[in-house]
Amino acid sequence: MKFFLDTANLDQIHEVNELGLLDGVTTNPTLMSREGGDWRAQASLICEAVDGPVSLEVIATTHEAMIEEAMDLVTFGPNVVVKIPMIPEGLKALKVLHEREIKTNVTLVFSPSQALLAAKLGATYVSPFVGRIDGLGQSGMECVDQMRTIFDNYGFTTKILVASVRHPMHVIESGLIGADVVTLPYATIMQLMHHPLTDKGLAAFLADWDAFQKNQ
Repeated sequence: MKFFLDTANLDQIHEVNELGLLDGVTTNPTLMSREGGDWRAQASLICEAVDGPVSLEVIATTHEAMIEEAMDLVTFGPNVVVKIPMIPEGLKALKVLHEREIKTNVTLVFSPSQALLAAKLGATYVSPFVGRIDGLGQSGMECVDQMRTIFDNYGFTTKILVASVRHPMHVIESGLIGADVVTLPYATIMQLMHHPLTDKGLAAFLADWDAFQKNQ
């Protein structure tokens, strides 16, 4: 399972990359706005800093404008993946972009039926928002499980990119189901490597070693 970082912050990107855990990055207009400044310059720097895929999102709501934006976004680098919203106009744009061999990430996916439509039209990735589904009192991971079954049944090459991840268990459950990618906020990816028993055990080992050294 690949780990993408859900951010537009270069410091976070560099830190996770140094850990060897960065397989790609996903961004959106909200994340870009938090960084301030010229979003085009920021997007360019992100694409340069990341070896793997970088999802950049269109903001248009008509398929013609989405396609036009997509053609601009791919100029930022060969690793750009164009994020397209799961709306009828988005599906129209998706079909054209697939025919032009442009990689896409269909975002704001909340049901297996939406994922099926995106896969049928050739999306590179679909992004189910599991945290937001959970927030409705439904099971985001059950949706991912159903998507995995449908994609496997028909041999779709579209990858399941689990988004809106709220805690480490979303990551573990994604791995158990067989999701291809999880995209994580910086705080969540940091949580994955920590456990109180690890900290306690390390402190005990160091204390024992210190006591041993003093007795030499």
